[in-house]
Amino acid sequence: MATRYIRRLFPHPLLSVALVIVWQFLSNDPSINSLVFGVILGVLLPFATAAYWPDRPRVTRPWKLIPYGLIVAWDIITANITVAMIVLFKRNDDIHSKWISIPLDVRTPEAITALAGTITLTPGTVSVDLSNEGHALLVHALHADNPEKVARKIKQRYERRLKEIFE
Repeated sequence: MATRYIRRLFPHPLLSVALVIVWQFLSNDPSINSLVFGVILGVLLPFATAAYWPDRPRVTRPWKLIPYGLIVAWDIITANITVAMIVLFKRNDDIHSKWISIPLDVRTPEAITALAGTITLTPGTVSVDLSNEGHALLVHALHADNPEKVARKIKQRYERRLKEIFE
């Protein structure tokens, strides 16, 4: 019975937590007032928008989001360094830009969106298009000597983990 009331108050608990954390970062003032206002936002915004989320994403293993986020953060840092080295020290003739079609095993829209966003956030790669059936993602890589290796890395490093989280 208490669970029903908690669910009513927090219709999207992960969104509530994310809003509190993001507000703390945005406020640039880690004080009790900022935390209280973040909690108010974390309760009110999901509550006010709950009607617009009838098919909210089902995260089957939310605890796996933390290691996934750490992996993505690490990859963003290392990719920034790699792209800087390419831009600063490679000649245009030495850069091998490639279009890569990545066949997808994930099927949920949330997992596909998270994968496309992760690829785009990582410097040197950008998600460009999704096939009509949602079975392949077109990615542009700034420098890829071996496109198959890039596709395998994306599938192994990101898609496999997103499949565990969302499906």
